[in-house]
Amino acid sequence: MTPSTDAHRRTKQALRAEARRRRVALPEKELLSRAVWKRLTALPEYERARRVVLYIDHRSEVRTWPFLSDVWHDGKQIVVPYCENGELGLFLLAHLDELEPGMLGILEPHPELRQAPGRAVRLESADLVVVPGVAFDRAGGRIGQGAGYYDRLLGRAPEGVAWVGIAFECQMVDAVPLLPHDVSMHKVVTESAVYEPAPLESRL
Repeated sequence: MTPSTDAHRRTKQALRAEARRRRVALPEKELLSRAVWKRLTALPEYERARRVVLYIDHRSEVRTWPFLSDVWHDGKQIVVPYCENGELGLFLLAHLDELEPGMLGILEPHPELRQAPGRAVRLESADLVVVPGVAFDRAGGRIGQGAGYYDRLLGRAPEGVAWVGIAFECQMVDAVPLLPHDVSMHKVVTESAVYEPAPLESRL
């Protein structure tokens, strides 16, 4: 590890700890999550999406669980991620009861269903990926939990797949130090704003 890389990692660790502290302390997460969701679902990327990759919230993250039925009601398919062998797999969700607590208590699809016909999903078949994070900046930089799951997943994404980070405004930081393997968001949505570093169309 070079000195500059080591300094980047230390800075990210400090930003991660501070943003997590602010998120945990934030009151009214359910109300603020609804405001985030309203902005997210007004995006053209959501409106035109047929298949949406959507994480299941855990602990102090922006809530997604209360809105899963809304996505189905909007006529879209829901794909949920799960961790297996150090990578994120993707599963086409049909019913909420197909989920059970998995790694770290996060709801994931039952293991016996993951390879059932038609349920395993390739990323290129998705239209929109909603990405969690511990901290974001207004240029789309993201700090995750530190394991790199989403960086590896999105690093393989083909053109045409949009990825949008969602967070509470208290998780926004001035600048995320990025390393070569880090993936930036096309947009970041909070309860207060939509941050768009560059129009998605300019990247396609």
